[in-house]
Amino acid sequence: MATTRKKKKAVAGARRPELRLTPLEPYGGGLEPDGDYDGLELSGLDLTGQSGEGARFLDCALRDCGLDEARLTGARFLDSVLTGVRGVGTVLAGAQLRDVELVDARLGGAQLHGAVLERVVVRGGKSDYLNLRSAKLKDVVFEGCVLSEPDFGGALLERVEFVDCVLTGVDFSGARLKDVDLRGVQRLEIARGVESLAGAVISTAQLLDLAPVLAAQLGVRVEE
Repeated sequence: MATTRKKKKAVAGARRPELRLTPLEPYGGGLEPDGDYDGLELSGLDLTGQSGEGARFLDCALRDCGLDEARLTGARFLDSVLTGVRGVGTVLAGAQLRDVELVDARLGGAQLHGAVLERVVVRGGKSDYLNLRSAKLKDVVFEGCVLSEPDFGGALLERVEFVDCVLTGVDFSGARLKDVDLRGVQRLEIARGVESLAGAVISTAQLLDLAPVLAAQLGVRVEE
């Protein structure tokens, strides 16, 4: 009798942005609400506490800029690169990032709740207490970065990959996941929301590491 093998269901990979920035014009000014920044390079600027709510950045590069307490609520970053930016308490609530690369950023308490990220690569750097509650992430890759206590509560994640990352204290409470690949996480610690992992893919080793959390969620007592 012939036997049939059940094929493993492939994980849909994230589509990465394809950025080809044309020569950019240097910009030495500050941020303005509803500002329109097109084809500009903002390099080494201190934008601490400045207001850029509703601003649009198209085909731009932000390099080594300080964004402490900068207010960018509802801002749009399109076909742009952010390299070496740093900031504590940067507000990007409701922002849109599409076809964006975020490289070697160092952020603390960045507020991206309700933000929309599509075709975004986050490469390198470290983010503490990243707030992505109720955000929408589609075709997003976290690569070689450290995320300490990120909050994905109530967020929608579709085709999201974590590659060579450290992910600790993560909150997935109420999140909806589809084709989320966690196998590339070197260190995975889930603080809350393990019950929301349906739609994610983890490795066998990660399953063993998460066994105590899963048992606690199911009310299972493990005794010798």
